[in-house]
Amino acid sequence: MPNQSTCRVCAGTVTEFLDLGQQPLSDAFRLPEDTSAEFTYRLAVGACADCAMVQLMEEVPREKMFHQDYPYLSQGSAVMREHFRALAERFLSTELAGEDPLVVELGCNDGTMLRTVAAAGVRHLGVEPSGAVADLAAEAGVRVRKDFFEESTALSIRDQDGPADLVYAANTFCHIPYVDSILRGVVALLKPGGAFVFEDPYLGDIVEQTSFDQIYDEHFFLFSATSVDAMARRHGLELVDVERLPVHGGEVRYTLALPGARTPSAAVAALLAEEQARGLHDRAVLDGFADRVRAIRTDLLALLEDLKAKGERVVGYGATAKSATVTNLCGIGPDLVEFISDTTPAKQHRLAPGSGIPVRPPAAFADPHPGYALLFAWNHAAEIMAKEEAFREAGGKWILYVPDVHVV
Repeated sequence: MPNQSTCRVCAGTVTEFLDLGQQPLSDAFRLPEDTSAEFTYRLAVGACADCAMVQLMEEVPREKMFHQDYPYLSQGSAVMREHFRALAERFLSTELAGEDPLVVELGCNDGTMLRTVAAAGVRHLGVEPSGAVADLAAEAGVRVRKDFFEESTALSIRDQDGPADLVYAANTFCHIPYVDSILRGVVALLKPGGAFVFEDPYLGDIVEQTSFDQIYDEHFFLFSATSVDAMARRHGLELVDVERLPVHGGEVRYTLALPGARTPSAAVAALLAEEQARGLHDRAVLDGFADRVRAIRTDLLALLEDLKAKGERVVGYGATAKSATVTNLCGIGPDLVEFISDTTPAKQHRLAPGSGIPVRPPAAFADPHPGYALLFAWNHAAEIMAKEEAFREAGGKWILYVPDVHVV
């Protein structure tokens, strides 16, 4: 009998289809001298039979993931900086073009998107529970509230600032299991014609690409148009637009509004029909995805062990949250991957979660170049490979595992 749990959206039955084993917190980079026991949990994912929402079987307490020392920075990628700048400009000419508009961003991180809004003199508020990144946003001129967003937060914001024209979240809403409180807050905070816009990794792309490393502690939900449509209706909102995005390995930007406030775009019906035609939520499709994940685990471990036997140096590139899923599922440690090169100062000179692989600054990558680089930050492959031409010129090869294990 498969493991089951209760859906966090509709209280239906969630049946497990993939178990990725015991995993550490994906962003818990430890100092080498820290010998305390690591927090671990069982990382497994299932699908709700009633509303189709794909979600983790176990919830990690939010305070363990989002705290003062949370290391992820939105501004770390040039592609993402431009992505958020262009989106902010779009919002300024659309959702925020009215009289004295207000935008509230859930999980604003270092304020990369809101900096453009602030520079335009538009009222805004970033809600960010992770203290250090919130401080970076404030230093950049963004107004920030250090808090988790929930219904009580929304009511407090409305009392202080009035209703919002736009509530926005990027790679944040999928982190939050308590969607009932979030969406009640959104409904309370929005103006009658306002919109809740959020973008998160797309289940359709994860299944198609077998990008199983998109599954980790912070990604509690894996959204699809089908599941978001059902979730919106249940909570007094309507899905009125969807937009496919190329960033982070494939995302969808969803727009929700109060029922009848906007006419749903043709893109909504088209994506719903596409998911139905693909059988995206069919058990056979999800089981096939799980089978491919297990094949990747076998193939990647075999490749790394073969390279080790031949005396080749392998270095990881990008100490991403995703990399924790890969290394811990496959049992990859410093014996197979010498270290991981990463640009984030808060991760450097620490050990990757669970695996204990050292994380070093980018200068170590070329001192000297390894023969092979395992690209954990595969969603930034084009940007990274262009930057690391010297590695290729020195004879280096990239190892990728999405959609399957291959060397380029």
